Amino acid sequence: MGTSERLLRLLSLLQTPRDWTGAELAERLEVSARTVRADIERLRDLGYPVHATRGSVGGYRLEAGASMPPLLLDDDEAVAVAIGLRTATNGAITGIEETSLRALAKLEQVLPPRLRRQLEAFGGVTLHVPHRRPSASVDSEILTGLARLAREHFTVRFEYSDRQATTTRRHVEPYRIVNASQRWYLVAWDLDRKDWRTFRVDRMAPGASAGVRFTPRELTDDAVQALVSRGIPPEARRHQARIVIRASAAELTALFGSWVGTIAPIDDHSCLLTAGSDRLDYLAAHLAMLDVDFEVTEPPELVDRLRAIAARFAAASPLA
Repeated sequence: MGTSERLLRLLSLLQTPRDWTGAELAERLEVSARTVRADIERLRDLGYPVHATRGSVGGYRLEAGASMPPLLLDDDEAVAVAIGLRTATNGAITGIEETSLRALAKLEQVLPPRLRRQLEAFGGVTLHVPHRRPSASVDSEILTGLARLAREHFTVRFEYSDRQATTTRRHVEPYRIVNASQRWYLVAWDLDRKDWRTFRVDRMAPGASAGVRFTPRELTDDAVQALVSRGIPPEARRHQARIVIRASAAELTALFGSWVGTIAPIDDHSCLLTAGSDRLDYLAAHLAMLDVDFEVTEPPELVDRLRAIAARFAAASPLA
């Protein structure tokens, strides 16, 4: 392991929320304790605030510094960051387009030629197409602030407007920030209602205030996905549909996940899909992706739309 690779590995270990003894770091890096001490000094020279505690249980950890130190990125990380910055310049989050562009210009300037070619190849085959229905804009400061509070386990109070424009004061433990259906959601434990809740970030008023630290509750990725799906009920959309799918609930969930709607088993070979959408074409497109039979029970407008699409397809492919 070379010096640069070892420094990257050491920095990665120090970024975890715990203290590392010199012996533990030496064992992980397969070097001597003396080499670890020398590498710690190299990181400090580069501007990384590595804090050391003394005593029998002392160790090293990385703390926030007063200024931004130079980043140490491996090849895959550098390309991933550059792609993320290019995506951000398209306006996925309001307020950071110009900042992302400046950061991207600085990063591209220092990328080695081989990585710059990879990034150019990515840009040459991708195209940003705006959505017909613009996504709800979110201030980047609100997102980053919520992410920091969730990461550091601080409660937060904020004013929230629901679908009926009713404003309430909420007190929550923030856990995850999720992007789904062109919107940003906060998944949190509501301290007043004693239950998990999801909040659209664009409906949160600016000026959220941090509270006390909390002990995190257990929350898996599957649970987060289920909570966000539950927070976007079909009745919140313009059109609601009920479709009998000639496949098991497990098979349909494997194909689409839980985002498409509520999937309820009928028997071992069929299930009921309850879904909502602001456009009938979106529902029709999801159904067209299924390689199984299905029957739309409602709404009648979706049945008419599918018939019109089927007639157009049939006319486009006449039998010889």
